[in-house]
Amino acid sequence: MATIYVGGAGGAPANNFISSLRASDRGYDVIGGCSSPTDLFLADVSRGHLLPGARAPGYAERLLKILRDERPDFLHVQHDYEVLAISELRDEIHALGVKTFLPAPQTVRDCVDKFASYAIWEKAGVPVPRTIRVDDESDLVSAFAELGPSLWLRATTGGGGRGAVPTDDIDFARMWISRFDGWGAFTAAEQLTADTVTWSSLWLDGDLVVAQTRRRRSWSFGDRTLSGVTGVTAVGETDADPRVDETALAAIRAIDPRPNGIFSVDMTLDRDGLPRPTEINIARFFTTIGFFTAAGLNMPEIYCELGLQGRSIWTGATINPLPKGLVWIRGMDVPPQLHRREELDELVRTGMLRRAP
Repeated sequence: MATIYVGGAGGAPANNFISSLRASDRGYDVIGGCSSPTDLFLADVSRGHLLPGARAPGYAERLLKILRDERPDFLHVQHDYEVLAISELRDEIHALGVKTFLPAPQTVRDCVDKFASYAIWEKAGVPVPRTIRVDDESDLVSAFAELGPSLWLRATTGGGGRGAVPTDDIDFARMWISRFDGWGAFTAAEQLTADTVTWSSLWLDGDLVVAQTRRRRSWSFGDRTLSGVTGVTAVGETDADPRVDETALAAIRAIDPRPNGIFSVDMTLDRDGLPRPTEINIARFFTTIGFFTAAGLNMPEIYCELGLQGRSIWTGATINPLPKGLVWIRGMDVPPQLHRREELDELVRTGMLRRAP
């Protein structure tokens, strides 16, 4: 029985990863660490450890001590900042006999920095929304002139839609970036549609193991943000679209010709309905990865065994093995539910939900 250490334990991204491991019949012993003591109480782990945040002093020392004491077989984390920290510490982690399954260090750096990945894609000819890094106010003026009248602002690092907001007002844009102390750490991009799609994939030494497409039908609490984006999917739906597959593969290959580990490509549809990459969530799964597990594709289990065994246990189709039209519905303090698109359409059509007695 392998022992898996999960970073960010107790937070939703890690908890969905852990629940997928619990759904496996491999009997993993799951331990975890987190910088929030209250989150640790919410983690389904046999032992939980408190440590500083990934960018705080003392993080590396505390993590390495935990690993020396616990001696887990494998380590995985579910937050961008911790992904970057773990990537830079990989040699020290491996020296303790703890395995990871990470992309190359430069690949992690390029994907954690959204403008760096944009620049790589643009140079490679991958179709992307036109984007300008906003180092100072003159860049903001240029962005409105070249990309306006409305822009999409966001921070170059962090998840959950950090700093994201659409605006057609340069004074507001100036205030917004200043509020985040974001000059030099924000981008302005042409505004696309509100339709987004994610292509989550696992790779082993340059070979694609499995990939699955998910469309986002809505965000949780989107009405409480200026952008409508929260990073928390309320309703997701499985899909299969060759254009999405082609674009995601091109985006990944441009970043790394020999991918290894987790590459989850976020794309936004342009006004012609074509997917445009906006970022790669590198070395981590999206928060609702439990959706695929419930539908029959346990990517966290496949991933852990890739890292532990160095080979794939997946024997199904490589691209989009799940049927289209599976819908994952989430809310606060209620278990998520898996349904088919037809059930949702029927409810909207009739105005009535019918449940079997």
